[in-house]
Formats: sequence, structure tokens, C-alpha cells
Amino acid sequence: MSSWILRMGAVDARLLIALAHRRDARLSRFFRVWTHLGDAPVPVAFALALVTGFFPEWQHVGVQSALTLSIAFLFSQVLKRTISRPRPRLPEGFPCLVQAPDRFSFPSGHATASLAVILPILLAPGLGPAPLLLLPVALLIGISRCYLGVHYPGDVLSGWGLALLSAFLVIQGLA
Repeated sequence: MSSWILRMGAVDARLLIALAHRRDARLSRFFRVWTHLGDAPVPVAFALALVTGFFPEWQHVGVQSALTLSIAFLFSQVLKRTISRPRPRLPEGFPCLVQAPDRFSFPSGHATASLAVILPILLAPGLGPAPLLLLPVALLIGISRCYLGVHYPGDVLSGWGLALLSAFLVIQGLA
């Protein structure tokens, strides 16, 4: 394995452990609930609501949102099974605070899906400032995955990168 991958893995582990040492009971409760906004049914339902016109002013980006989510999910699953990075192992006394959905860590599917579904909305012209309220939702979902101990920070950043790549491909008409 190349030295830069080993160095990045060490940085990832140190960041995760530092975050675990800063856990707080109220924040733990908040993130335990918040992280479930990234569970597969939520972004899928949101994308379907957009496509079907539940939010009429955003319907024109609904197809882009659903397509971005689909492509990002495909990329994420291929990488998870190809790279097969195990979930983090926190030090004694710092358990994972939620059950991981599978055994692979890289990239974070929750971070990928939550950002992928909203990026076409954020990037669409003419929707005003309201879509900006969705960005903290997606970012906090990603942060929650590290805080809860089921992902390294690099997993989340990579998931966000996949979401950006997928949105770019869809918006540019390359997918």
C-alpha cells in the first residue's frame, strides 16, 4: 500500500478518535436521530416526492435529483465492495452509537445519498434561497456518521465527493 494512503488512514483514525473524545450526551442523542435522515428510504422518498410534484416549484429538478441519487448510489456501492475498508474500531470505552448498515466503511452511503439528492436543487437557477436550508441537513448527516463512530472522516468526504461528481455528470447531461 502506498505511503500516502497509510498516512491518510492514520490522520483519519486520529480525527475520529479526537471526535469520540468530545462526545456529549445531548449531542449523541441529537446525532442518533439525525443520522437516520440519511437512511436509504429518506433520500429516495424525497427524490420521488420531487419527481411526482409534491414540491411543485422544484419538480423540474426532481428528475435530476433522482438520477443524481441513483448514480451516486451506484458509485458508492461499487467502491464499497471494491475497496472493502472495514468500519472504524474505536478505543476501549468508545462504542459505536448506532448499528452500521453493513461491514464496509468507504465511502459513506449516508453522506453520499443525503448530499446527492439535494445538490441538483441547490444548483438549480430560480429557486431562491430556500434550498440552502437543505445543505446543513446533508452536512450534519455526514458529520453524524463520524460522531457516532461508524465512518472515518475520509469516508464522509469521499461520499460528498461522489455526490458532487454525480451531480456534475447529471447536470452537464453526461449521465
